Amino acid sequence: MKIEKDRVVRFHYTVSERAAHELGQEPLESSEGRDPLAILIGHGNIIPGLETAMDGREAGEKFEVDVVAADAYGVRQEGLTQRVPKKYFKDARLEPGMQAVLPTNFGPRAVTIQKVGMSVVDVDLNHPMAGKDLHFAVEIVEVREASAEEVEHGHVHGDGGHQH
Repeated sequence: MKIEKDRVVRFHYTVSERAAHELGQEPLESSEGRDPLAILIGHGNIIPGLETAMDGREAGEKFEVDVVAADAYGVRQEGLTQRVPKKYFKDARLEPGMQAVLPTNFGPRAVTIQKVGMSVVDVDLNHPMAGKDLHFAVEIVEVREASAEEVEHGHVHGDGGHQH
């Protein structure tokens, strides 16, 4: 069964910054040693460049792909900063340069701490991976039809997916 819209894909991945991969440096993240990631294709659940690279593949396939920043987490936008009351970080020990999660009206958002004041924090709202070209090594473990409920909800349920 080939990967296409409204199918569930379970896969293992290792992701590196492309430049670091070319130098043989350690990957940023890997599913190795954990359960494979499960996603519903065609619903924006992974970065567009990786989803495009999976299209038409089948279980058992292994491949590598480079994804440019624009098709990954986007290009960095200068001046995308905000001053936020410190209370939103729940007493975390904040240091410039560290990653933190900021609760927003649209759900949690990964931010980078720029400056910490007495009562406010300046944050960079660009995704921490924005502006980075990425290299993925992928192994497709399983491809299956999504249930009607999964398609309606826009994500995978059960094993490796969302639990309601």
